[in-house]
Amino acid sequence: MRTTTGRINRRQFIAGSAFAAASFTLLPRFVLGGPKFIAPSDKIYIALIGCGGQGRTNARGLFDHADAQIVSVCDPNEKDDYSRFYYGGFAGRLPVKEEVVEHYSQQKPDFSCTEYEDFRVLFEKEKNIDAILCATPDHAHAFVTMAALKRGKHVYCEKPLTHNIYEARAVAKAAAEAGVATQMGNQGRSDEGNRLTCEWVWDGAIGAVREVHAWSGAGGWSSGRGRPQETPEVPKTLKWDLWLGPRKDRPYHPNYAPYNWRGWWEFGTGCIGDMAVHNIDPAFAALKLEHPTSVEGFSEFVDSEVIGPNNRVVWEYPQRGDMPPVKVTWYDGNLMPKRPDELEPDRQMGGDGNGVMLIGDKGIIMGGGWSQSPRIIPEAKMKEYKRPEKTLPRSPGHHRDWLNACKGGPKACSDFSYSARLAEMMLLGDVAIRTQMKIFWDGPNMKATNAPEAEAFIREQYREGWSLDTI
Repeated sequence: MRTTTGRINRRQFIAGSAFAAASFTLLPRFVLGGPKFIAPSDKIYIALIGCGGQGRTNARGLFDHADAQIVSVCDPNEKDDYSRFYYGGFAGRLPVKEEVVEHYSQQKPDFSCTEYEDFRVLFEKEKNIDAILCATPDHAHAFVTMAALKRGKHVYCEKPLTHNIYEARAVAKAAAEAGVATQMGNQGRSDEGNRLTCEWVWDGAIGAVREVHAWSGAGGWSSGRGRPQETPEVPKTLKWDLWLGPRKDRPYHPNYAPYNWRGWWEFGTGCIGDMAVHNIDPAFAALKLEHPTSVEGFSEFVDSEVIGPNNRVVWEYPQRGDMPPVKVTWYDGNLMPKRPDELEPDRQMGGDGNGVMLIGDKGIIMGGGWSQSPRIIPEAKMKEYKRPEKTLPRSPGHHRDWLNACKGGPKACSDFSYSARLAEMMLLGDVAIRTQMKIFWDGPNMKATNAPEAEAFIREQYREGWSLDTI
């Protein structure tokens, strides 16, 4: 176990000495009785919970910031081969810990990093961490995040923030009450294109927007229907019961872990939770979307276990201030919106299989995935457009944005007060797919007014011993 004696003594010494009175600007705010933020001169000590491919990616991202230090890692999976998946290489608790130790040992040869299989044990033992980064599968997000918020820790949580709408609402409330820095991992929110899209729409570049189309070719995490029939032995490197977390017990299968959990309703949220949260975001921000009045979902097939391919979801939003009603449509897998006549024949829609298109009364803005490279089409119209002044704050990068907020700076751009609402939109789309009907949505009361069967998906049940209220 990592010893934190040096760090604790340093802060206790400063807080308790006469020197503290003359050097208060170097003290953490919480020592002075203010909010629990870290002084600009201090390091932010972070626990990484979830050490799969995306956890490893986040760890490497944090390595770029000298004032952030990962001091503990947690994952029920000790080690796994990701070479056959998107991320490549090896990931899991031990490979990520090795990278962490190798990196920080370059500055501090005696650096050590603790490791845990169970995040609940981590919170019991590592009381002096400042923040956590959650990169677990979707079904554990709310529990890890809620545990951190209740303990006053800053939180960065990967998208789509939670697995169901009730969790998103509960996490947003807890974050507001905790008063800590939060950030969801929809990295495109920090892209320049996100701000440009907002500024252009608000400038009236394409007139009133009445339609939005967004898409991604991602998918393929599962095939067939129903649970796997085989019951292979659980790998010795994996604590399967801990990996399941709040989910009811079921036999292990490699189709679930370590990678393809995203294609199963119990653990993931499909392409909507994975990619729509990225690609719809610039429209969500620019059009100031809140609660839709209705949502309808379509899929190649609907199964109680497997998330089907080729999904289309349609949300209808009412008028917002001087913005007219708008219809937002999502497409994934092999589905795409109609190619606009305004797009030149030699140009692709969006980029690399991802994109978003805002259609206004006077024109169209089209961009790639993750808010990237918005352009008014055709290009001749883009060149004619006199761009407005840049009025929105620019992001220094998604991790940096959160780290600055941890140190008392402005709240991060995908703070949970924003990103929980964005996540709700995506999760409601999943509810529509699973109920196979058009849902009329009472957002403030979190009710599908015409579909009582949707309640089971809006607020899911957990196995005995797991509760957001007591985590």
